[in-house]
Amino acid sequence: MAHSIADFWNLLRSSPALAGAVLAIVAAMFVNGWTDAPNAVSGCPATRALTPRQAVFMAAVMNFFGVLAMSFVSSHLAMIVIRIADFGGHTRETLSALAAGMTAAVLWSAAAGAGGLPVSKSHALFSGITGAAVALEGGFAVISAAEWERLLAGMVLSIAVGFIGSYLIARLTEFFCCRMDWQKTAPFFRGGQICGSAAIAFLHGAQDGQKYMGAVMLAVFLSQGMEPPDSTSLPVWLIILTSVVIAAGTSLGGWRIVRSLGFRLVRMEPYHGFAADIAAALSLLLSTVAGYPVSTTHTKAAAVLGVGVSRGWQAVNWRMGLRILSAWLLTFPGCGLLGYLLALLFRLI
Repeated sequence: MAHSIADFWNLLRSSPALAGAVLAIVAAMFVNGWTDAPNAVSGCPATRALTPRQAVFMAAVMNFFGVLAMSFVSSHLAMIVIRIADFGGHTRETLSALAAGMTAAVLWSAAAGAGGLPVSKSHALFSGITGAAVALEGGFAVISAAEWERLLAGMVLSIAVGFIGSYLIARLTEFFCCRMDWQKTAPFFRGGQICGSAAIAFLHGAQDGQKYMGAVMLAVFLSQGMEPPDSTSLPVWLIILTSVVIAAGTSLGGWRIVRSLGFRLVRMEPYHGFAADIAAALSLLLSTVAGYPVSTTHTKAAAVLGVGVSRGWQAVNWRMGLRILSAWLLTFPGCGLLGYLLALLFRLI
């Protein structure tokens, strides 16, 4: 196993297939930072808690430290990626299939980001890898039902906690602060919202950084003809690489997505932004501690919908909401099919 950067570099030089797979994974990391991390801070510009530049900077920094902190604590989320599907042997075809799965995730995420749709990059990652493995092995028996059950359970948990939590926090805030001057309370809620957004960005790094590191480790195992182990430690160089790449992607910002989630889905006052970000942060924290792979995008969007519904159903832009929901539902089959087709194409090449 390549635990030193020198060993890893030697593996890359000796295996073009490994180099191609790792390049696709690094591209997926970057796209994740570019299109997914901005969801964490989408509410701050909407309520003027932060300027767009300040929000992006905070997201980049907190993503960086989130990847670092979680990676030194546990590698559980990385192992879910490694075990999500069985790639069988350790031939060059397995690495090309993995590269195909990662390329599918990149293309799907970039297309959604260009359209301003906040889809889950985690679900694109899992779907692309699974579709590629099915193409390689010729059947659905390669899919790990246990890991997919954990993925779907995490999705339901995070969305439910995000939606219900933000709804309750917004209503309780209205109840206890109904006699206060809302303009005087705005600085407090904006400060709380900044803290919540920072926590979401930190937990986004903690969640998604692990997943991409798991993909790199899987590529290395396959290139060396090793069966993925039940557990593994993450090399320091990989932790730092992932932190830097995701933070670099975040620094670009995905402002079409920010506008969709922060401005076009629900119009928010400072206390709405506070409720949405605190609820989303709590949801992500619970999921991460429990070891469930979840989507920051789904969690934050559910929390924004929760505060919108707290104001009445008419406060939500349901046309935009249905567009986002459609993109969510299409990610599993769409990105899985794309990974399947790319795996077949890469095999011919």
